[in-house]
Amino acid sequence: MPMIDVYAADGTFGDKHTLARDLATAVMRWEKVPELPLFKKNTAAFVHDLPAESVSNVDGDSNYVRVQVLTPTGVLDREKQLGVVRELTDIVAAAAGDPTLADRTWVLITESPEGGWGINGHANTGTDIAEAARAQLVALADNQKAAT
Repeated sequence: MPMIDVYAADGTFGDKHTLARDLATAVMRWEKVPELPLFKKNTAAFVHDLPAESVSNVDGDSNYVRVQVLTPTGVLDREKQLGVVRELTDIVAAAAGDPTLADRTWVLITESPEGGWGINGHANTGTDIAEAARAQLVALADNQKAAT
């Protein structure tokens, strides 16, 4: 259940809500988790506007974007890492309406240590997440049986 943070100079993106949704959807798809409320409700992106003067490279350019993806440990193997970085870069450039922004978009993937993130006051482990997902899958199966 990743969290995604996007940092860019103010005005880089027109429709930040769609950008956030598209990024969250892409990462969830690359993680290859089931489309359960547990994952859909807890995979989110946050777009942070920064004053242009608060971003700079050595030459003084401020037209960069940083995307930070926090995922549970071991969820993204090398193929998934490559896919996430490519797709998030493409989404960011498209959202900005600037294909050249891909050259200036940094995507950082960070793995949260076991128990290193929480929601609803509980620090979650991989086992906690797996058990919650299994419980939702069982409940969905029971509901489908009851409906037939």
